[in-house]
Order: sequence, then structure tokens, then C-alpha cells
Amino acid sequence: MPDQTAPTQTPTQTPIEAPPTPGFQRAADSLVRQIEARIAAGDFADGSPLPPERDLIETYRVSRTVVREAVAALASRGLVESRPRFRPVVRRPGYDAALAAADGVVGHLLAQSGGVKNLYDTRIFLEASLVRQAARQARKDDIEALKRALDANEAAIPDSAAFYRTDTEFHAVLYDIPKNPVFPAIHKAFTAWLAPHWVKMPRSPERNRVNYLRHSDIYQAIRDRDADAAEVALVAHLNAAWEYVRGTFEQP
Repeated sequence: MPDQTAPTQTPTQTPIEAPPTPGFQRAADSLVRQIEARIAAGDFADGSPLPPERDLIETYRVSRTVVREAVAALASRGLVESRPRFRPVVRRPGYDAALAAADGVVGHLLAQSGGVKNLYDTRIFLEASLVRQAARQARKDDIEALKRALDANEAAIPDSAAFYRTDTEFHAVLYDIPKNPVFPAIHKAFTAWLAPHWVKMPRSPERNRVNYLRHSDIYQAIRDRDADAAEVALVAHLNAAWEYVRGTFEQP
């Protein structure tokens, strides 16, 4: 009688992708440097798409894999914005792009215990210095810009979504006053990194009014050229905000 035992089947194993060879990595790094240079020179304008993949392959005499590796590296540096089914879009080098390139790492750090508080304390430290400098050096047009932001903040008290936006814009003026492009970029990064937590904060017109009054204290101290009062008002405002929002965090 024939043996009817089913033959033993060898489990199918997923092939392990080999790491890039040194030659491949050198080609990708070289292409990154060449595209970086053309972006810096203005050959690839800010906001314009990179040349089609086929054109890059022919122009630089590299493989499709090398082009894709180079584009991924450029995206990680914030020099291009890459989206599925669209050609990568050029982003000129800038502080915004440099900080945005750290989004993934920062998101991981914020997920760690105490990560959000560490970032928030850094914000308090920086803004305390900014309001002191504003009280001493803000020009008339800076004071006027801060007052416009404060007025918009007051008008938004009944609408919590609008209030959050005008709250952010009020603080943005503090970062603009020194006329140093690093500071506005830092503010945008702080806002982006903290926003997922801040949107969880319970809001109401009553709470909005409290925050508006604290903004008013900061504005008045800067207007009166009182650096100590400006710092005290700013630190009190941000510390109170932290105590109000900390309960919405899942981390200690």
C-alpha cells in the first residue's frame, strides 16, 4: 500500500534585504550633495517640484534606487517635501526646515516620561528672556504689533478655537521682536510639537478671559519698559497654563 504521508513542507521565509553596498551609498550621498548645491544656488526654486525621476536618472547617470534613496535623505533634512504619487517639492534651506526635520525624533522624546515638561520648561526659559529683551529694546512698531495681537486675542474670547489661534499669534510676536530668524522658527517648532497635547486642554470663555488678562499683563509690562514685571507676568502665565493642562497628559 503506498505511503500516503503528506510530504513535509519547508516554511517560506521572507528574504532579508541586504544592506546598501558602499558603492550604492556613495552614489546616493553624491547625488544628495549635487541636488543640495543646486537648491542652494536657486537652480531648483523653493516650492517647485524636483525634475521627474527619469530625468534625474539620465542627468546624473544613476539607478532608480539611488535616486529614491537620495530623495529620502533630502526629505529627512527638510530640503524636499515628499508625498506619495507626487513629485518631491523643493524647500529652500532655512531654520524652519532644519527644525521640522527633527519632528520624528522630537515626537519620540515627547512620548517619554517627562518629555513634554522638559520641552515646556525650555519654552518658559526662552520666552522669559524674550520678554525681558522686548521690555528693553522693542521699537514702537513692535509694541503696536503686540497690541494688535492682544486686541485680537480679546475679541476671540467667546470662540475657543479662535482664541487658541490668537493666543499662539500673541506669543509669536514676542519671538519676532528680536528680528532674529532663529526665534520665529523655534516658535513654530514649539507650537507644532506641543499642539497635540495643547488641543486636549479643556477650554471655555471664562478660562480664555483669564489667559487674555495674563497676556495683557505681559503687554503692559513691555509697554512700560519694566523687564522684571514682564518676566514675572510671563512665567506666572505659562506656569498657570501648565498646571491647567498637565492633567490631560497620559505621562507624569
